[in-house]
Amino acid sequence: MHDKRILVTGGAGFIGSNLANHLAAENEVVAVDDLHLGTPENLSSDVEFVDASVLDDDLPTDGVDVLFHLAAYSSYTMAEKNKREATRVNVEGFVNAVEQAREDGCDTVVYASTSSIYGSRTEPSPEDMPVEARTCYEASKLAREQYGDFFHHHYDMTLAGLRFFSVYQGYGGAEEHKGEYANTVAQFAHKIANGESPEVFGDGTQTRDFTHVDDIVRGIELAAEHELQGIYNLGTGEAYDFNTMIRLINEELGTDVQPVYVENPLDVYVHDTMADATKIREATGWEPEISFEEGVSRLCEPYK
Repeated sequence: MHDKRILVTGGAGFIGSNLANHLAAENEVVAVDDLHLGTPENLSSDVEFVDASVLDDDLPTDGVDVLFHLAAYSSYTMAEKNKREATRVNVEGFVNAVEQAREDGCDTVVYASTSSIYGSRTEPSPEDMPVEARTCYEASKLAREQYGDFFHHHYDMTLAGLRFFSVYQGYGGAEEHKGEYANTVAQFAHKIANGESPEVFGDGTQTRDFTHVDDIVRGIELAAEHELQGIYNLGTGEAYDFNTMIRLINEELGTDVQPVYVENPLDVYVHDTMADATKIREATGWEPEISFEEGVSRLCEPYK
């Protein structure tokens, strides 16, 4: 993507700042964030930062070629604690940002949905399988997808909804500011590096399709470049259990910190995830380039 004016909502957050910094090398990028979880410190000097909410009436959408809408209450626990506000931000904020961009002439949108709606699966999850909303968070992301269909059919816009799988980078990147909402691999590596035992729900056999943020950023950019319409998975198609993840971290750091296993306190918990990324691969040629082993090595590097 070259010489475009780009708006990234949630642009000072974890994924948003990685995307904004990447695109700013060859584009004019504006990052909007209300600093709920983001920080301007994540952004390079090439990115214009605007402290604003996606619920505001005067978003900087003038002249924007592409809207990347990543702003959200981005986890089950975060949304569950603040259902009303999470619904407003995740649903009304999406409609508000897309409508303002549309009114100013933008017809290409890429937005964050979620893979949580697949539930717990040890087989790869394709986009056309049945999904359900078991939480406020999942309901709000499914609502986005429905409004995405509306904008496409009613205004002939293209809107790619990306169902991210377990995105990570580590505290050496832009993830530290998320704290308790950071990916488990980032949290566990930080604890192990500091000699603390990570707390694992159950017996550690739960699995995740851990996908490095660099691969996610490439997928987001390709979705815009190809003006994709509809829903697409972004994940590696491989899954690692938490016990293996902890072993890899220990091996990389040269430590031997064992986890503490506790009873799962969450009523709704996805035990296993794995993406079927066939659709976006066929549409754009996207493939994950960073194996989980390499990703763990990168994540642990700042602690060495």
